[in-house]
Amino acid sequence: MYGYWDGNFHTMETTIDKAGRLVVPKAVRDATRLRPGTRVRFRVRDGRIEIEPVPLDVSLERHGSTVVAVPRGGRPVLTAAEVAETTAGLRSGTSSWSGTPPAG
Repeated sequence: MYGYWDGNFHTMETTIDKAGRLVVPKAVRDATRLRPGTRVRFRVRDGRIEIEPVPLDVSLERHGSTVVAVPRGGRPVLTAAEVAETTAGLRSGTSSWSGTPPAG
């Protein structure tokens, strides 16, 4: 099967060029919010290659009685559409947010 099924990717194919580069299919970039300049991490596990965005470097700071994660250095900018999509998903209980901050 190619593409989406029940909201998950089951297969997608791409080709590695002579320089070792590969193109992440647009549907995957869109679903994972990968953007140009996003740092990614490669891991080999059980004969598979896993690619994931490098987590945002944060420090934990106390703001009153709450502990807040504050990004160190630059932080990704969320688009209005991303904020609206996340808010709507959280309100309806259908959020697809995976716990990984948007890559930037």
